[in-house]
Amino acid sequence: MRTIRVETSAATILLTEAPEPKVRDRQTGEIAKDATSGEALMTIGVVYIEDGESSLIKVTVPEGGVSEGLILGSPVSLPGLIARPWESVFNGQQRHGIAYRAAAVTPAAFPAVSGAAA
Repeated sequence: MRTIRVETSAATILLTEAPEPKVRDRQTGEIAKDATSGEALMTIGVVYIEDGESSLIKVTVPEGGVSEGLILGSPVSLPGLIARPWESVFNGQQRHGIAYRAAAVTPAAFPAVSGAAA
């Protein structure tokens, strides 16, 4: 499956939804696990801001990669962020999108504003 590395150094990423377990099966409540490590997966919501444009995205991270001290509305870092295009057919309708995954989510600092008065 094709993956695309997302360069985040020029972006501001703000946490909009607290980490919660990623549900694999809504009927049974089964939690999704990493195929390689077997570790439980979590989802977070972020707003990704770069070059004056913003996008709300959901990002999957391993449970062990969720740092303490995350605060809604605060900047975060998403090391190893990748985008993976997907498509499927459900009830005869074709669906497609982009799934995002990061190695971790950690607190970050707001970027310095150039030209700000001291």
